[in-house]
Amino acid sequence: MGLTALQAHAEGLGRSSSGYKTGEYRGMTSAASFSDPDTEFAKLRSECGVYDLGYRAKISLAGGDRVRWLNGMVTNNIRDLAVGNGVYAFLLNPQGRILGDLYAYNRGESIVVDTDRSQLEKVLATFDHYIIMDDVEVTDLSEQITALGISGPVALEVLKKAGIEFPALQPLQVHEIQCDCECGCLNCTIVRSDSLVESYEIWLGPEFVQPLWNSLILSGAISVGHEAFEMQRIASGIPLYGVDIRERDLPQETEQARALNFTKGCYIGQEIVERIRSRGAVHRKFSRFLVEPGQSIPPGTRITAGEKEVGEITSAATVQFPKGAKTVALGYIRREVGTPGREVKVGPAVATIVSLPGAEEHVPVEPTAAAVRPA
Repeated sequence: MGLTALQAHAEGLGRSSSGYKTGEYRGMTSAASFSDPDTEFAKLRSECGVYDLGYRAKISLAGGDRVRWLNGMVTNNIRDLAVGNGVYAFLLNPQGRILGDLYAYNRGESIVVDTDRSQLEKVLATFDHYIIMDDVEVTDLSEQITALGISGPVALEVLKKAGIEFPALQPLQVHEIQCDCECGCLNCTIVRSDSLVESYEIWLGPEFVQPLWNSLILSGAISVGHEAFEMQRIASGIPLYGVDIRERDLPQETEQARALNFTKGCYIGQEIVERIRSRGAVHRKFSRFLVEPGQSIPPGTRITAGEKEVGEITSAATVQFPKGAKTVALGYIRREVGTPGREVKVGPAVATIVSLPGAEEHVPVEPTAAAVRPA
């Protein structure tokens, strides 16, 4: 398991803290925590946290057929993607099952594909399999570009204080900047994330990642490891490929409408996706659950309604909200019983189904039973 660029270049990173530990995350070794994960999670929600995105892989697609070819490979619209913008998409097999997920950014002379390192080998192999007579050049940039993420209500203030200023960006919009921070990179790329809090990614060369990290910390950001980042993901209802989205799942089951476009034309697996859309809904759907506190909920825990098994949990976390600790779980449930506000059993524990955030929402909510519609 390789180290992220931050781990490789940042000698002594966090090692003076008793809460510092590392672990595998999405195919790379990175910081799991710098202090108490609950405290880091609270800072992400209330102030500003900076975290390592070195587990993300970057792939460049160049050549005259790159737009047409990728548009025929993924579930979202690449053909009409404006320069400087990105989309989220699935990569499917011919049976409509999900081989992976990715972001694609139109950089003008190339398209940059962004995915997890844990998916990199499969994505590259799939790309290679389907490039036949196409003018498409695939280059793995993962060792040349790394990234940091910064998130929270005061993220923009921290960036500005660090000397990184840019115009207002829409989600998944990309902007090249000439920064005035102390990292020495001179130029880097800012991407506004589509995550639920106002968040940004900073793409840059690996040799500049430690100075940038230090600059952001000095400007007021709190170091955040991937354990707190996972808490944020689960509390916000965001599925993770390989955990909540598996190859056996169908796109519409995931409730990720942001990944699909029904007017773009043909792509691999499109026939199945269109058949589901035209003939009716799938039988199960991805959902979020608020569970009685203090319960251990491993992946695979069964969901029941009455005496009937109706679903399974894929991930869960106990997180500290201002009103106290809550256990939030994600998983799949039969559509006919998956109404927000309905009570079900997750293992032996009582759980309430909570609405997932809409694609347009960028502010996390504290899920409570009182906030959902009655069944």
